[in-house]
Amino acid sequence: MSVQRSDSTEVSIHDMVWKGIHLSESAASRIAQLSSNEQLFHLSVRPSGCTGFAYEVKLIKQAEQSDLRFNSRDVAFYVALSAMPMLDGTEIDFVRQGLNSHFVYHNPNVKNMCGCGESFGV
Repeated sequence: MSVQRSDSTEVSIHDMVWKGIHLSESAASRIAQLSSNEQLFHLSVRPSGCTGFAYEVKLIKQAEQSDLRFNSRDVAFYVALSAMPMLDGTEIDFVRQGLNSHFVYHNPNVKNMCGCGESFGV
């Protein structure tokens, strides 16, 4: 897999230098609660909705060889390498609103979102 740079050259996704994924204090706390020695927090994207992609969070037993390991606020988590061109530079927050709680993604790569918030385009 390769990524097209702004100067039109292609670079292998394995050779890219990433800004990373960052966690707010509340997201770090929630991910630490969800993760354990047997469960690892994993973030990726999947095709979805009318604008292209949706965030996908899973608890996994073992990271894939291609997954990238990040540490933010002393919390380790994994991100699918294939998702990095769409997620690089994202800050993840965790918010509670009444009885509901969810992760919120502040993604600088998003160009458009669907009206219901289900999917995003880059």
